[in-house]
Amino acid sequence: MLFNSYIFVFAFFPLVVAGYYGLHYMKWEKAALGYLIAMSMVFYGYQNIRYLVILIASILFNYLLVALMGKAKTAFSRRICLTAGLLLNLGILFCFKYYDFFVENVNALFRTDYHFLRLVLPLGISFYTFQQLSYVIDSYRGECEQYSLLEYAAYVSFFPQLIAGPIVYHDELIPQLRAAKNHRIQYENMCKGIYAFALGMAKKVLVADSLSKVVTAGYANIGALNCVSTVFVMICYAMQIYFDFSGYCDMAYGIGFLFNVELPINFNAPYKAASVREFWDRWHMTLTRFFTKYVYIPLGGSRKGTVRTYCNVLIVFLVSGIWHGANWTFILWGVVNGIGNLFDRLFDKVLRKIPRVIRVAATFCFCSIAWSMFRAASVEQGLEMIGSLGVRGDGAIHAAVLEAFQGIFEIKLISRLGGRAVMQAYPWLLPVVVCALLILVCQCMCNTQEKVNDGRYGKWRMTATVGLLIWSVFSLSEVSEFLYFNF
Repeated sequence: MLFNSYIFVFAFFPLVVAGYYGLHYMKWEKAALGYLIAMSMVFYGYQNIRYLVILIASILFNYLLVALMGKAKTAFSRRICLTAGLLLNLGILFCFKYYDFFVENVNALFRTDYHFLRLVLPLGISFYTFQQLSYVIDSYRGECEQYSLLEYAAYVSFFPQLIAGPIVYHDELIPQLRAAKNHRIQYENMCKGIYAFALGMAKKVLVADSLSKVVTAGYANIGALNCVSTVFVMICYAMQIYFDFSGYCDMAYGIGFLFNVELPINFNAPYKAASVREFWDRWHMTLTRFFTKYVYIPLGGSRKGTVRTYCNVLIVFLVSGIWHGANWTFILWGVVNGIGNLFDRLFDKVLRKIPRVIRVAATFCFCSIAWSMFRAASVEQGLEMIGSLGVRGDGAIHAAVLEAFQGIFEIKLISRLGGRAVMQAYPWLLPVVVCALLILVCQCMCNTQEKVNDGRYGKWRMTATVGLLIWSVFSLSEVSEFLYFNF
């Protein structure tokens, strides 16, 4: 089920909130938690009920494994349990997400004819697998208590973060679900939640989904693009993925508040970053901290010399690329970001002497070019898109790309309100203005968490919240998935 859908906004969400607080009001605490789990399962299995089998089996296996680990009397037995947990969780992820990619490359390299599984990738499997891996590893390290099955199931399946993050640790979510003060409606949190949800939906529906049409037209006509068109498409995709992922994070963050749960920040204005290294401290923050805690530090982190540190950084970015998808485009994108990170480390003292505004602009350009590989269906297509930056052409935006841009509802509205003559005389003007405004928004506005927690919920903010919700709901005719649903 999608956050940006009529059934979620008008049916599922009111039912789950009313039922959850209603059961808590009657002091049926376990029933309330069970209801939240059941509704999270409905949310997850809405589009494909077969997904539920994998999710439920994964929850039961990991919970029983950790319980067995807790009863183990020797270090060897505990290591056996840890190994089993790692192999099973990563094995399931490999079978569903990477097996066919692996077989395809083996067949191409060795001219073999191994068969593909062609399994449908379950939504969110990368996210809830990582959450459960963190629980298994922390249990082995003695860093978490033994939770009840209901608490653990709620931790894994809590629907706001189930499909596309953030990747939450057990000690961040379960204590909040336990706390008695969180079992009753808190109107301040309700205001925060609705406001964050409205911002997120507007980002997704009004900005990201609109720009996706331009990006799709661009990638469908790469061979005909000139430098101007390529730059426009690259900026549009950089903004599409920014507002798409930021929108999901805001909506998840807001829904969490409606259950008196504050989810960890996952997105902190990454286009304000002045280096690739800083960018990854701001983009998908919970994934970065997961790799830091469970990959980078166990490899030795920065404790074993400069060369070893750089190798560890490259390994983390390689794993990050692989995590995002079974395609050489993601692997190359991860390696490119790893090299960018190493460049920042090597020349940190020199780079810091450059004015920050220049470093921010350079980082944005680097990320936008790297995103073009991330978006591409193949390495060849990604390289072709990047190569189009060198095509001079006639300096005009490609007709199909411009038509897609002018087909956006809000742009058509500007045309009908008297802007048609200007748009025909200067077809480049509105695309430039829109790109400039979006970049300015990314650079100048506070992030959603700062806005949510500033405590200013007067009539103007609430009016804006209602207005954004109404505008977004009326724009839901073309419902689309969030980009990170694919990962």
